[in-house]
Amino acid sequence: MSVAAAIRTEGLTKRFGQVVAVEGLDLEVREGELFGFLGPNGSGKTTTVRMLLGLVFATSGRIELLGQPMPAGARAVLPEVGSLIEGPAFYPHLSGRANLTLFDEAGPPGPGGGRTTRRRRVSDALEQVGLATVGRRQVRAYSTGMRQRLGLAAALLRAPRLLVLDEPTNGLDPQGMREVRDLLAKLVAGGTTVFLSSHLLAEVELICTRAAIVHQGRLVAQDRVEALLVPTGRVEVATPDLDRATELAARLPGIDLGEPRAGRLVVQLDGTSPEALNQHLVEGGVRVRELVMVRPSLEDVFLALTRGGASDAAG
Repeated sequence: MSVAAAIRTEGLTKRFGQVVAVEGLDLEVREGELFGFLGPNGSGKTTTVRMLLGLVFATSGRIELLGQPMPAGARAVLPEVGSLIEGPAFYPHLSGRANLTLFDEAGPPGPGGGRTTRRRRVSDALEQVGLATVGRRQVRAYSTGMRQRLGLAAALLRAPRLLVLDEPTNGLDPQGMREVRDLLAKLVAGGTTVFLSSHLLAEVELICTRAAIVHQGRLVAQDRVEALLVPTGRVEVATPDLDRATELAARLPGIDLGEPRAGRLVVQLDGTSPEALNQHLVEGGVRVRELVMVRPSLEDVFLALTRGGASDAAG
């Protein structure tokens, strides 16, 4: 049984005069997943997010959010969507709690809203983002990271089915970033779909199940994160018997020796399995402490896809 799509775009294109910001973008984000949306600065990420939410009209193409066409279905679908786009804006002379209350009052009627539950929902949102103890402090006294947390709290006020986040960890320290990652994982475990636009590759690699990479407004990759990080075929062997290991490995077919790294034997496998290499070394008297199949990081994949330009990478 196929999983329903929380976000789907087909041929999504946006032009500003002669400038093509997004071109022919086909995305599919499945319900209940944490989806990473990656790209260099100026790659069209924020423009795409704004089109998804109806803040910018597409030049051409189709958008569906939670099964509804956008922007035609905005009135029906947006009450079920929480979002944090770029830097959140608040009234600096009001407290964080008061800002959230006003934000909720201004929102459309819909699921998760209502005056009778507002106080509780504001308190819960502040608690979720770690601002419960400073909710009554004026926002002008908030740090950049605290304002970012408050923006995330605003996105969570109505327990949305879909959460669209553009750089949600901007301004956060490492502890704050970890807390946001843990919160997003908890939300997804509870059934929320999270669309995470970020330039922090390690963050996406840690928590996202699927990801898309865009460059110069075009899609260059979209897959499960583990599929994007396929093994390179390179193996590193930690051993105190480096010279003997090098001698034995050179005798095997399907092996290309690389330069040793930090006292490790480095080989590129081309027909020989890691198991066969390990057995050959051990039978030859080499003490193998560790044998590691080297996988690229998401940063490696990202740079390989975007370094040469979108057309080269996509081809």
